[in-house]
Amino acid sequence: MSDEIRATVARLIRDVSNGNRAAFQELVPLIYEELRALAHRQRRRGRYDATLNTTALVHELYLKLEGQRRLPATDRAYFFAVAAKAMRHILCNYARDRRAQKRGNGAAKISLDDLTIPPDVPHDGLSEKHADILAQLEEALRRMEHIDKRGTEVVECRFYGGMTVEETALALGVSPRTVKRDWQLAQAWLHREMKLHK
Repeated sequence: MSDEIRATVARLIRDVSNGNRAAFQELVPLIYEELRALAHRQRRRGRYDATLNTTALVHELYLKLEGQRRLPATDRAYFFAVAAKAMRHILCNYARDRRAQKRGNGAAKISLDDLTIPPDVPHDGLSEKHADILAQLEEALRRMEHIDKRGTEVVECRFYGGMTVEETALALGVSPRTVKRDWQLAQAWLHREMKLHK
């Protein structure tokens, strides 16, 4: 991305944050490939089926962001943190609906350790196991929001947004060291919560 395009993206994000909906329409084509990369990383992690392919996920993300009256994103990093949060909601809703279709509400609980999925696993649809994991993770994250908001934001950026430690630090306005610590604490807390609520 050229310096000129970076400057345009920064200006458009500020305009979007000030409620300019036309700026959002200009912004999306400039960052579309980055949004696709974000969606692609999530699809590889979650093994979603063809009904939620990368393009469909980007379009769902677009609709979710476009439907907000105002996006509280003052810079590029924070915009992608907001996008990661929106991606979390889309994926969790998809997993919940998928789990309900396959099994109903009595699904078995699965450990957080199962969240890491090798990138070369073929995509044959969101398995019951992975739908359970995402639904259980969402429940734990909702509990976590009440006691550790920043930890929840770190999980959104790192897990759902696929952001690096440095990108997350920039988006949240903290040091990379803080992100690393929060990420470790959040993973440990979520692991314990998911075991406790089996």
